[in-house]
Amino acid sequence: MSAQVFIVGAGPGDPKLLTLRGLECIQQADVILYDRLVNPALLNYAKETAQFIYCGKEPGNHGLIQEEIHRVLVEKVQAGFTVLRLKGGDPFVFGRGAEEAAVLRKANIDYEIVPGITAGIAAPAYAGIPVTHRDYAASFAIVTGHGRAEKGQDFINWQAISHIDTVAFYMSVGNIEHITARLIEHGKHKETPVAVIEWGTTDKQRTMIGTLQTISKQIEQEAIQNPAMILVGEVVNVREDIAWFTERVYERC
Repeated sequence: MSAQVFIVGAGPGDPKLLTLRGLECIQQADVILYDRLVNPALLNYAKETAQFIYCGKEPGNHGLIQEEIHRVLVEKVQAGFTVLRLKGGDPFVFGRGAEEAAVLRKANIDYEIVPGITAGIAAPAYAGIPVTHRDYAASFAIVTGHGRAEKGQDFINWQAISHIDTVAFYMSVGNIEHITARLIEHGKHKETPVAVIEWGTTDKQRTMIGTLQTISKQIEQEAIQNPAMILVGEVVNVREDIAWFTERVYERC
């Protein structure tokens, strides 16, 4: 039986980085529930009759809360529509795609998962930074960095993360002081290179280079905001040799 819901990763920002299967799903959908970081140009591929439902989430301003998204997904399918849940990046990388799939399974609704290119790899690539490298990095981790210890939300194993060669932090700009302090506290050298890539893969991309010791002040001075990917590790230095994407560049302090 064909899927009634497609849970699709829209990629990191550049609409051309959408997969072919993702494009097919957009073209087939009757109803599209899309997130804040989905490039709106992708909606142009939808049918003229398609219904669009904004589900964007940002601090203090949610288009739909998660429980409401679950309800709408089920209701639209039960009304006879083919539904697309379109998410920035990859739906299984901090995208809550698994939660939505579980709701659909419980409701006996058929679905298909379509992976997307995640920003933790794509944004560094557009900035000329490989997340692994034969000479610098044999390990790579992706981490959500918005949890705060004072709120009981910091579940990161900092001891383990501090021994990973390259770490990509998602949703972390507002928590950068906590992140850098914990990494240094657990063994990362304060001069470890750090890249902050704002609006990665888009025409608004800009990259700022610093260190664990300097990056917090640099983010504040340059008013860097989300969406931004923070990459920690020696691979950041490779940018000097292979950067290729035209953007505004910030040098190390």
